[in-house]
Amino acid sequence: MYVLAQSKIGMKDTQRNMSRKYIGISCGFHDAGVSVIDGEGEILFAGHSERYSKQKHDKDLCPEIIDEALSHVDRNELVTFHYYERPWIKAWRQFKAGQPLGPFSFNTILGKDTYERITDIVNTSWRWAFDGGYIPSIINTHPHHKCHAAASFQTSTFDEATVVVIDAIGESDCATIWKAHYNKRGIAKYKKLWTLKYPNSIGLYYSAMTARLGLRPLDEEYILMGMAAYGQPKYVKDLEDKFGAHTDSLLFKENTHIGIDDSFLEGADEFDIAASAQAYVEQLIKIVMSKAKKLGKSDNLVYGGGVALNCSANRFLGDYFENIWLMPNPGDAGNSLGAAALGYGRKLNWKTAFLGTDIVGVYPIAETLKALKKDKIVGIASGRAEFGPRALGTRSLLADPRGSKIKSEVNKIKKRQQFRPFAPMILEELVDEYFEMPKNWKNSPYMQVTAPCKHPKKFPAIVHKDGTSRVQTVPDDGSGIRRLLEAWHEKTGCPILLNTSLNVRGEPMVNDRSDADRFEKLYGTRVIS
Repeated sequence: MYVLAQSKIGMKDTQRNMSRKYIGISCGFHDAGVSVIDGEGEILFAGHSERYSKQKHDKDLCPEIIDEALSHVDRNELVTFHYYERPWIKAWRQFKAGQPLGPFSFNTILGKDTYERITDIVNTSWRWAFDGGYIPSIINTHPHHKCHAAASFQTSTFDEATVVVIDAIGESDCATIWKAHYNKRGIAKYKKLWTLKYPNSIGLYYSAMTARLGLRPLDEEYILMGMAAYGQPKYVKDLEDKFGAHTDSLLFKENTHIGIDDSFLEGADEFDIAASAQAYVEQLIKIVMSKAKKLGKSDNLVYGGGVALNCSANRFLGDYFENIWLMPNPGDAGNSLGAAALGYGRKLNWKTAFLGTDIVGVYPIAETLKALKKDKIVGIASGRAEFGPRALGTRSLLADPRGSKIKSEVNKIKKRQQFRPFAPMILEELVDEYFEMPKNWKNSPYMQVTAPCKHPKKFPAIVHKDGTSRVQTVPDDGSGIRRLLEAWHEKTGCPILLNTSLNVRGEPMVNDRSDADRFEKLYGTRVIS
């Protein structure tokens, strides 16, 4: 609450006569992002710092993303800034655990230049409003897991829900269950029902297993998930014996934050290790969901945190809840939106995941179809960038999913392991003709769940060895992506396009036209805007 001193403009009059903006920030530790919400709950901008700095998983806010975020702010508006965790509480946890202390001064976390820009904006806007009254706190901080809960619940259509958050670690929470609803004034209310505290972390376990396989933790967990489809879960009992977290308490025998010794399961097939790691994490997630169903007493599930990106595990969510919502960016970058949402306090006007940099122009349907017919593989960079780690059609490599060679060709362009398939985008109304969607998953607009493919031999490039695909359903919303897919279906009789992110392994997705030009030059693939 802000306390005003000798203000000539009352708070009620100010709220009535002035527009407001809420800016959410996630940075300093992992996957920096910025979001901007106005006083009507419209999401004006949401983006990832890495796409501006060109540093994958960039933890810092680069000047370019700050510039774009602030382009949505007028100097005469009331502006508040909201941060996605409470640094001093995290520092206390680090101190107790004997770990190196991270920064907890915003001058250090944000960088001096960014902090000074924020200070100037807040001071200017609030002094104008209150004519010398009390200046509010420069940055409002919010609990990390509550930000995840808000990013998910306040973008959903639900008026009440059980909210589950599972990630590596917040300040000290590693998994939480919440009861969320809106009161009579439309304010979002959250009650924490259960928490799993550090060092007992499902997310840290999965990252440790990622490192055990020689992959980059907090980055290449998705590769582990993909590898799992090619192995057998032979070592689940070994994981149960080692970690012991598969009971109702979910308490681990050891702290996986420090990693797992390479001697564990030494000599075992890596794909079998991956399959076992995936099967074990699914056990743990099921325990959390069972708790959530009992404690929350709701048919509506809202799910956030980095572990919510595990689309293979997500296929079981419908066994516990009838209605499911996962926003497209449930990880730390998405928490910038959660922090801003807590500042706003009400339901957001969620309309689309396309909230980032805009490459202005008409979505190039005819040109893309022509290029697909000629070159088979084509990049597209048109419209606003997706907010989330998965390409949804505006920063994508597209290809005909039919044929045996296309997977190898696209993997070669992207510098990925040859065994890895790609995601299909499909007309939403036809999904049941081609895929067996899991229970209570009517659609999957953000590639959030895997489903068995009914015609795997027709589409080898989009099917894992276990017969599943990470499905993206495209609704009948009149978007350029939808019209492209309709035109492709009319032209070929196939309602599916292969869709993968417009980048190569280890690099962020293409953001603007200059990035697209660079991609064309370096990787020899045409990118249409």
